[in-house]
Amino acid sequence: MSLARLSFQALLAALMIEAAGAETIPLPQARPEAGVHTDKPIEKQLPQPATTAEPAPLPSADTINPDRFGAKPADAAYGAFQRGLYKTAYNLALVRAQNGDPAAQTLVAEILSRGLGVPVNSAEAAKWYALAAEQGVPESQFQYALMLLDGRYVKKDTKEAYALMQAAAEAGNQLAQFNFAQMLVQQDPGDAGLTKAVSYYERAAATGLADAQYAMSQIYANGVGGKPRDDAQARRLLAQAARQNYDTAQIDLAAWMIEGRGGARDLKSAFGWTKQAAEGGNVAAQNRLAKLYMQGIGTDPDLVLAGAWYIVARRAGLIDQEMDDFLQGLSDDQTKQALQKANRLP
Repeated sequence: MSLARLSFQALLAALMIEAAGAETIPLPQARPEAGVHTDKPIEKQLPQPATTAEPAPLPSADTINPDRFGAKPADAAYGAFQRGLYKTAYNLALVRAQNGDPAAQTLVAEILSRGLGVPVNSAEAAKWYALAAEQGVPESQFQYALMLLDGRYVKKDTKEAYALMQAAAEAGNQLAQFNFAQMLVQQDPGDAGLTKAVSYYERAAATGLADAQYAMSQIYANGVGGKPRDDAQARRLLAQAARQNYDTAQIDLAAWMIEGRGGARDLKSAFGWTKQAAEGGNVAAQNRLAKLYMQGIGTDPDLVLAGAWYIVARRAGLIDQEMDDFLQGLSDDQTKQALQKANRLP
């Protein structure tokens, strides 16, 4: 048995993973959270609309839009919320909420659902979201629709959730627009459902929502949903989503740039987008970056970095026979360097 094969076997032992077949491109997966509140759209892949999402970051004065509360609450409660004085904001808003103010009801629900300055109380938040939704506040309609779909804190009611999601979408809530489009596709799979959903995807994409921009890029790329195939438009949308750190769009855009699809070939930019997605933790991008280093596409060839990035991807469960063969062909010193670099990579 050759030294190269011996070092490769040692490498496989160090990785401690099982073979899992050929390269796949997993879409970003949502992580469950304690409550249902979300500032992010549901996953692109149905059939699980609007019930799970990555935990939303705590709001700050720079990120909170007062319009989401259904009014322009230039008052002490909203001012306290904006400054991060959540307990004060809750106490001030609660009085107004109890008196029927829909903006205050939404603010109270927001604080309770996130546990800002008070313990998380999703059931109580649902009550206030429901009251504000009845008065037509789009943010509350959206959030309460999520709760109705989830069924943990209120009785599950998909019919009412559908109606509220549609109302919020029509009122211009970008997340509701995307989620309602997803619901339409789930309800009517195939091109017919996509055709109904396109207008909602388009409106959400126009507001800058990366998920919707990616969805529209796929619609144009495949010429479905009543839209003609338009690779140039699809590539523009991929670029818009990629600039928002949407890793799946970054991977696709890089592939299109290498292929010259929808525009000129740009190997250097393709390498940059792949590297950005890889450094963000996308396993498919890590494997693709390894191949770019191996082949010297968009960058100088670097066999050690190629090995390092594949080791990172392999540790995460991705098995690529071509890259396994590549690793097996490295020298003992290159293998050692690759392992050392892999241990320092994200």
